[in-house]
Amino acid sequence: MNDTEQKQQTTESTKSPLGKIRISNAIYPILIGLGVVGYMFWKDFDKEVFTGISFTWHTVFWLFMAVLFMFGRDIGYIIRIRILSNNQLSWYQAFRVIMLWEFTSAITPSAVGGTSVAIIYVHKEGISVGRSSAIVMLTSFLDELYFIVMFPLLILLVGPEKLFDASASGGFLTHSLMGIALIGYFLKLGFVIVLSYGLFVNPRGLKWLLLKIFKLKLLRRWYRGAERTGTDIIRSSHEIRHYGFKFWLKAGASTFLSWSSRYLVANALIMAFFSVGDQFLLFARQLVMWIMMLIMPTPGGSGFAEYVFSSYCRDLINIAPEFQLGAATLIALLWRGVTYYPYLAIGVIIFPRWIKQKFMKKHKAES
Repeated sequence: MNDTEQKQQTTESTKSPLGKIRISNAIYPILIGLGVVGYMFWKDFDKEVFTGISFTWHTVFWLFMAVLFMFGRDIGYIIRIRILSNNQLSWYQAFRVIMLWEFTSAITPSAVGGTSVAIIYVHKEGISVGRSSAIVMLTSFLDELYFIVMFPLLILLVGPEKLFDASASGGFLTHSLMGIALIGYFLKLGFVIVLSYGLFVNPRGLKWLLLKIFKLKLLRRWYRGAERTGTDIIRSSHEIRHYGFKFWLKAGASTFLSWSSRYLVANALIMAFFSVGDQFLLFARQLVMWIMMLIMPTPGGSGFAEYVFSSYCRDLINIAPEFQLGAATLIALLWRGVTYYPYLAIGVIIFPRWIKQKFMKKHKAES
């Protein structure tokens, strides 16, 4: 690579959000997550937990179901992004975009996620900038809408007492979990309200408001990002105005498939080794956990997810109370091993090749 190519690549990567993504960042969430689990094993794990575990065809079946649910989660995402692109993305392109998106989300704080670079991932697969913006905006909108609808519905069906009961951990988590969940929920609700106004009512007005807000001295450093977001909302609004009921039904169904499949993974993992006291309650608590992870500063919620899962869901494992925390810690490790760490590994493989294909070849052709 000559000096001109290096300068071009450096300039483009500096301007692009992709320039902030480093493969080495994948090691941090792994170390944080394994560190928390390791500490919990050292502090509370009892080897007697293993005495009740036997590896049978029952175990194999439920482990297979856990993996199947994760496939359902990814398939739902892939189907949805093809729907949003009007099938302009091939199945392989859709798979690649989703894996890159998940990798970015896994190595960035949950509040940031991979949305900031997702438009680039979609655009580089041959989709126009306007449609790429619309696809990413609608993806975020549908994801948040799932939580906005499901959270109060689950509270009505399960009841707040059961949903936030953390008595197994000495009552420490009961009020704090509810507070964190409500903060996360109202942040999501605010996002959906603002985005809905921008996408469906007044996109230019929302951009004007964003620019006014980010001209404030404390927020001025993010002014350019707010300007890009406002432009993306305007482009997205133009794209989605012609979408009909059938489109929204298919996009909503694929979103429901994806997120619901994700939450059933833990149910299957517990069933592989123990049994679950209340399947639906476990499902509901996982949704609450995901809302809480929104405000966690660690990449992908690492550390927090493992700790809260072990403390928050352990009372639903049918085992002697003195062994519940150890069993929940073991399941938490398996749970993150199925739902989180694979995306780090896949991203480490796909991301460098994708960068080389989409950027370096372009520079060579221009030279």
